[in-house]
Amino acid sequence: MIKTTWLLIAIFTIPLSLSAQTKLTENTIRIDKNVTSSKASAEDMNWMAGAWSGEAFGGSVKEVWAKAEGGSMMGLFSLVSKENKPVFYEFMLFSVENENLVLRLKHFNPDMTGWEEKDKFVSFRFIKRDGDRFYFQGLTYEKAGDTGLNIYLALRQKDKSYKEEIFRFKRID
Repeated sequence: MIKTTWLLIAIFTIPLSLSAQTKLTENTIRIDKNVTSSKASAEDMNWMAGAWSGEAFGGSVKEVWAKAEGGSMMGLFSLVSKENKPVFYEFMLFSVENENLVLRLKHFNPDMTGWEEKDKFVSFRFIKRDGDRFYFQGLTYEKAGDTGLNIYLALRQKDKSYKEEIFRFKRID
């Protein structure tokens, strides 16, 4: 009887947990709000500490990350156009909220005016780690060897579909 009960629990639970994860793009996923994420901390992202350079959005991109300290890890992002003009900046923060790792960020115009309201930010909840990939809600960080970092971002389109933007960085520090 006990084996039968456990078998029934497994049969009905496994499909629920698998259906709670949705593929948004080739390299990004999302999960339902009520699904528990894997445990992680800002320190798990320390491999990103340092300076990175690459191309995305038709321009030059840079990210700089400090090592995690005090349970959080901060980073900066910039996009410069092919005409050598700043397009926008981001301030980013990995931290733990309600026992889940979260990436929060705020966007800024070249004149430092914010895109989001003063007390608002964009948030990406950590989902899971799979090898060298760290999956967040609609965003994936991938360690590509010792000197590479790939970021996959699911951008929602007007028709509610998703387009994937790929950021390919090389370590420059």
